[in-house]
Amino acid sequence: MRRRLHSAALPVHRHSLPQVALDAGLAALAYYLAYWLRFDGTSELPGSYGLLLSTTILPAVALAVLALAVSGVYRRWMRYSSQREYARIAQAAVLAALALVAYIVLLGPVSTTTSGRRIVTVNAPASIVVLYGLLLLLFLVGSRFAVHAFYERPLRGYRARRDARSVLIVGAGDGGRLLLREILRNPNLGYRPVGFVDDDPRKKRARVDRFEVLGTTHELPRVLEDVEPDEVLIAVPSAPGTMRARVVAACRDRGVPVRTMPTVFELLQTSGRLVRQVREVRVEDVLGREPVRMEVERVGQYLSGRSVMVTGAGGSIGAELCRQIARVGPSRLVLVDHAEDNLFEISRELVEDRHAMSTVAVLADCKEEERMREVFAEHRPQIVFHAAAYKHVGLTETNPVEAVRNNALATRVVTRVAGDTGVRSFVLVSTDKAVAPATVMGASKALAEWACEAADARFPDTAFASVRFGNVLGSSGSVVPIFRRQIAAGGPVTVTDADMTRYFMTIPEAVQLVIRSGSLAEGGEVFVLEMGEPVRILDLAHDMIRLSGLEPERDIAVEIVGRRPGEKLHEQLFDPYERPQPTIAPRILRAVRPALDPAWVEETFDQVGLLVLEGDAAALAARVSELGEARTAASLA
Repeated sequence: MRRRLHSAALPVHRHSLPQVALDAGLAALAYYLAYWLRFDGTSELPGSYGLLLSTTILPAVALAVLALAVSGVYRRWMRYSSQREYARIAQAAVLAALALVAYIVLLGPVSTTTSGRRIVTVNAPASIVVLYGLLLLLFLVGSRFAVHAFYERPLRGYRARRDARSVLIVGAGDGGRLLLREILRNPNLGYRPVGFVDDDPRKKRARVDRFEVLGTTHELPRVLEDVEPDEVLIAVPSAPGTMRARVVAACRDRGVPVRTMPTVFELLQTSGRLVRQVREVRVEDVLGREPVRMEVERVGQYLSGRSVMVTGAGGSIGAELCRQIARVGPSRLVLVDHAEDNLFEISRELVEDRHAMSTVAVLADCKEEERMREVFAEHRPQIVFHAAAYKHVGLTETNPVEAVRNNALATRVVTRVAGDTGVRSFVLVSTDKAVAPATVMGASKALAEWACEAADARFPDTAFASVRFGNVLGSSGSVVPIFRRQIAAGGPVTVTDADMTRYFMTIPEAVQLVIRSGSLAEGGEVFVLEMGEPVRILDLAHDMIRLSGLEPERDIAVEIVGRRPGEKLHEQLFDPYERPQPTIAPRILRAVRPALDPAWVEETFDQVGLLVLEGDAAALAARVSELGEARTAASLA
């Protein structure tokens, strides 16, 4: 608010003074030419019109500059003029002409002559005012267009380097135009555009800055044969995965490298020259699922000005939660993690790179209730995102005691402390493996969901909710980085089952939906993110090998190694006793299910906690394997 008022009070800053001087000269020229044209180019104006011109030209110039300043024209440099700027100039030209009329009428007569004994009052004819307004508009728009054109297309023309690589741009929309503009402005980048391809049939054979739209992505094989580019650049940040996959397949068949502009989420988080942000196509670009687009500043507004805590802040999901929450301006962002290195990295990034000065890093273990009470008492968080958890199925299966202690019992501890200290909202980051759990990891997260449900019944002043989703691409230990390492090592790529499928979502997408879910929480909900269609892991492996420029089974072997104990062939997002219900937010469902008896939850936790305390891994594994059936029975009872 303070910044907005300051800019409104000073519509002209010091960098605009050359602009003001130029506009003043153009306004004076326009006013003089209006008289000159009105009287057929005569050098001497008849009667008292010469006196009228001389006495009103300075007020006319001053009123024109004032009208431009009031219209906000001087808040932007001439070289960045756009359609909106031209509309403001037109508004200012009309305002200047009307102000001139008002000045002459209200402060007139401005010039008089005597004819004998008679005093004659002469006002500016309407034709002069109209001519003045039109000429002023023409000069102001023309000057800005000339400056803009000079910076966009230098007069010397575009000359690519001799060793420049010819590039075909996919997408003739705003992204493609921005990319082309960067290339034309910077010939030293070493690119020479040869044309566009675009799926909009209206753009076919059209020209974008003298470069032709040669066809659609379905016709890309023909276009590649015709123009033979050295490289293809995808310039559609919101392109669906199916289109990216089609482009990658066509380019791969002809040995043409393909790169892409960042996604919408990456563009929001990066800065710098657009061409330098162009990167290799990654597997998440070609999954064939429409990306989730959400304005964090809008949907996360409920976090602004509040104290927010993120547990597990150094993990993949926790770190991204911190990045997104920092953008909405919390009064304090408390980062809790017991891994020193991870906590240091995300804290340094937020403070030094993103200038989130309200960040507080806290080394603490969520399993230790006394320490958590100290942290909550000191920082008084109003909203908590609980992302601290062990998530690797193999490790949790071989370490069941620690997995249940960290994922389930620690969640129970944090929910109790949050309820006792009056936290306004508590959001648990859960997983689809909590549905019909078949592993220790899944059962421990199911217990965490039950802990939230029981806490919601116990602490009515705190809204407890869980957010459930599937695998996230690129998180530590997920299948994608494992496949990348295996491909880099020359293979083989190991797949547990040829028919196995999983749900996938990018980390920024999942986190934005988690934040949105937090705004919907009223207490006791389990939100489920729509993950699109499940992806076959074998297809994912083949796609990643091909994106690396290799061919499956020829260059890199793919081995089927068999499923691990408890590993499901297909994951589910809802338990049998749950019914999906839409919410007001797109891509977020609510799992409607029978309420649990809090006493039953407490009894279950007491039994599990005793086994953890005794360190009886075998008995604990057997007990948690029964939890899914026990929950179903409790729901049907």
